[in-house]
Amino acid sequence: MQHNSKIYVAGHRGMVGSAIVANLTEKGYKNIITKTSSELDLKDQKAVADFFEKEIPEYVFLAAAKVGGILANNTYRADFIYENMMIQSNVIHQSFLNNVKKLMFLGSSCIYPKMAPQPLKEDYLLTGLLEETNEPYAIAKIAGIKMCDAYRDQYGCNFISVMPTNLYGFNDNYDLQNSHVLPALLRKFHEAKLNNESSIEVWGTGTPLREFLHATDMADACVFLMENYNEKGFVNIGSGKEISIKELAFLIKDIVGFNGDIHFDKSKPNGTPRKLMDVSKLKKIGWTYKIELKDGINQVYQSKFKI
Repeated sequence: MQHNSKIYVAGHRGMVGSAIVANLTEKGYKNIITKTSSELDLKDQKAVADFFEKEIPEYVFLAAAKVGGILANNTYRADFIYENMMIQSNVIHQSFLNNVKKLMFLGSSCIYPKMAPQPLKEDYLLTGLLEETNEPYAIAKIAGIKMCDAYRDQYGCNFISVMPTNLYGFNDNYDLQNSHVLPALLRKFHEAKLNNESSIEVWGTGTPLREFLHATDMADACVFLMENYNEKGFVNIGSGKEISIKELAFLIKDIVGFNGDIHFDKSKPNGTPRKLMDVSKLKKIGWTYKIELKDGINQVYQSKFKI
């Protein structure tokens, strides 16, 4: 990519998309195209075709998707597979028709089999059954990877795919009903501190292990791979480090400055025991994460809650 290349970032208002736009801008890329969902409905085939014919972007970051937590994924199963399939099919196909030089498709770690060995290697894709609660979303994302590979095989398109680990960062979702564990804990501890509560409850035993990556690092990896990776298949993006939910809770307690106790409700579900990405492929290409978890959480907390 050149600094004056026309780059379309689909999903620029989301946590990942906004981080990609920020990273590109910081690196001196000046010709970035963005459209809100009200300006361009990516599920609308004609609208997407008209947009590509008019703008003719040279590079595309496909970060747009319908996303949600376990409850949303399991409740709106048809919506999750239909909307994601439409979004990615329209953008990928129009990228081919309009001679986009390179496209990056962003997936999710939920594409891996539920019982896949840990850490998760790229080779484990399609080697077992998926987690039932988010199977429609996972199937849509797997289809996106395979679609990129198919257009590469048949037409020679330079379409690549990346799979991020659990992300946190600016523009995260802090809704306690459907947010992920890290932002949910940040909000719970912050509100408990403000209300002078004596204790806070955390679901499960605290033993499950999770990997987290700051969205700023994720975006840097995406731009790096857009500039340096041109192969079939996909690349895991993560830190390669894991932390237990218990350790995470105490880390966030310290960052927020909450003085009460933490109670782990063992009657509540733990979720998957472990979910760690194998990032050896990414390291071999030449990228490693920069923001340590404690620093990243503190940075996000100061920004979000205006401490």
